Amino acid sequence: MVSSESDETELRQRLRESPARALSEEFARHRSRLFQIVRFRLDPRLAARLEPDDVLQEAWVAAHARIDSFLDDQELSMFIWLRWIVNQTIVDIHRHHLGTQMRDAYREISADPRDLQRTTAASIAGQLLAQMSSPSQIAVREETARLLKESLESMDTVDREVLALRHFEELTNNEVAAALNITPKAASIRYVRALQRLKKILDFLPEFTDPPDDLKFASG
Repeated sequence: MVSSESDETELRQRLRESPARALSEEFARHRSRLFQIVRFRLDPRLAARLEPDDVLQEAWVAAHARIDSFLDDQELSMFIWLRWIVNQTIVDIHRHHLGTQMRDAYREISADPRDLQRTTAASIAGQLLAQMSSPSQIAVREETARLLKESLESMDTVDREVLALRHFEELTNNEVAAALNITPKAASIRYVRALQRLKKILDFLPEFTDPPDDLKFASG
């Protein structure tokens, strides 16, 4: 749902008057969507150690400390700003818990959450492998994961990110446009193109005999 200008003005006023309370209300309103983002972006090596709720708790603390950055940007929506904070928190957690392992796996990732784009292919591959209709033997699954990740990395960077945001983070087209600083029309075109590319990639991997329903239409 798109917030009206009056809604945004009222929200910023509440944040100025009672930042902790207003932020808690907004965080609760968007919590399920932020939870989905954490599940998609968090490195699987940390999934057994950290619950998404733990990440969101750290993100809330970070958001409260940086609320002025939201108030200073009149064009930013609360959800897109919270998504940015959550991604920043994930980057910090990766650096803290994985250290050298993360640099070896993903090269050098700065504190800018946009650099999570470097790990998007791995995140998409992990999600798709979890949807495989019949789990393969370990060696076959590892080879499939490697081929899938390499194929996803060959996609246009923005197309791949649009696919991740729309299909796996479940953002709306307008939210994707705002998050990536592109027009809604460009976001829509890139999403269809990315779905078509992904469908072709999966067609070459026999383990994916039954792709998710929302990918099937991309064959045309």
